[in-house]
Amino acid sequence: MQNQLEMLRIFKVVSDSANFKEASIRLGISPQSVTRAIKEFEELLGEPLFYRSTRNTTITEFGKQLAQKSTGVLEQVDALFTDHKHTDKQGAEGLVKVTMPSAYGRQFLLSSLIQLTQQYPNIQLDLRFSNLIDNVVAEQMDIGVRVGVLGNSRHVARRVRDVRFYIVGTPELIAKHGLPQQVSDLCDLPHTGLVDQNTGRMWPWYFATEPDCVPNSPVFSTDDGEAELQAVLAGLGFGQLADFSVAEHIRAGRLVAVLPEQTPSPWGVYVYRPQRGPVAERVRIVFDHLVEVLSDPELY
Repeated sequence: MQNQLEMLRIFKVVSDSANFKEASIRLGISPQSVTRAIKEFEELLGEPLFYRSTRNTTITEFGKQLAQKSTGVLEQVDALFTDHKHTDKQGAEGLVKVTMPSAYGRQFLLSSLIQLTQQYPNIQLDLRFSNLIDNVVAEQMDIGVRVGVLGNSRHVARRVRDVRFYIVGTPELIAKHGLPQQVSDLCDLPHTGLVDQNTGRMWPWYFATEPDCVPNSPVFSTDDGEAELQAVLAGLGFGQLADFSVAEHIRAGRLVAVLPEQTPSPWGVYVYRPQRGPVAERVRIVFDHLVEVLSDPELY
């Protein structure tokens, strides 16, 4: 039987994850152990924490409230073991290497990290903008930010927000070619494609209820998300783009989201670091700063 604190920690990781399997990877334990711990915790509390089905897992309202309260509790417990070592954050110094997706990092993190170095002048940042996977370990990075699935148990990770993907096109494109009524219509309409830099293959389009499909004959393809956005804004074709790229343009009427009922399940945004023993105060400061910035509901 797990002790109550350990059950609370496991519950918090599950609440920050897409499902039990993802939580087990982040915790470095088996999915069965996660399921058992959550079941014991629910029996202890006398309340269900998650609604489970064969397709997904959804946190209950009671679970949401507990997750919100538990963040502060766990931070206070952790502080008991770290505060005596790290009493002067202003004295933190040294190099911190951070990797992040190119467009996402420049748009949302670069300016705030520059401000952080002004607050902590003895911390030096080495920022690497890359869309390649697993370069935290390969390039000896201290911290990484990733949009997508984080499937490496060697990482300590926080899921800080969700990213949704929308199929969008300009009003002019829709006026010229018509509004797609179903997923199959997209194949006959001009569309763009994004090349995965990790594999060299085209990223598939994802849907809520239809099978994934790969753009078969894009009028414009690229391995750069910002370039694809510009092509879509120019009216070259429909594209499936992340909310952080298109939200502003949808609000301004420059883009229209089509087939909204086929919006797929969101991806996670993670701040993570390798499990390499004690965490230096300079790394902790940057890690916590990234979590705070990316957790801001007003970010986009």
